[in-house]
Amino acid sequence: MREMTAILLLCSANVCRSVMAQALLSARLAGRPAPVSVTSAGLLPGGQQPPAEAVAVMAARGIDIAGHVSRRVTVADLAAADLVLGMAREHARHACVLRPECWPRAFTLSELLRRGRLAGARAPGEPLGDWLARAGRDRSRHDLLGSGPDDVPDPYGGPLAGYQATASLLDRLTSELVAQCLA
Repeated sequence: MREMTAILLLCSANVCRSVMAQALLSARLAGRPAPVSVTSAGLLPGGQQPPAEAVAVMAARGIDIAGHVSRRVTVADLAAADLVLGMAREHARHACVLRPECWPRAFTLSELLRRGRLAGARAPGEPLGDWLARAGRDRSRHDLLGSGPDDVPDPYGGPLAGYQATASLLDRLTSELVAQCLA
């Protein structure tokens, strides 16, 4: 068992949703006794910076993402992650196709939280993998087909209000994630 928990957040281009989620989750976990590594990546080629709207929305929350440069997820990223969280089903599905072994620990963020509410919060001392197995009980790979209500809306190219709504949603989701399984 590793000392540090590694969380990988995925979205399409790694410039909006996964970057905002990474920044929010990292801020929530800063200074905690149990170390957690939070990284993000995308399905598309990297090298892009977040749009000005994403930077502005996060700056209003006191978080600077202006220096972020997108990157494409690799098999090594997936192998190293204890938990892979897609912003949408297509992202979790991509992770499971790229590295099938990550299926038990690859979810959409919303799916994991929905399942976690039913399974109950992670008990003190319970290994993350055991809690993920409890939360993922009766799960089917078909759950990752198509799109659905578990997908976090992509604000890219839209108005500032869309970025604000996505950041607010991710703020709530990352708060619940910490409470359910990272406390």
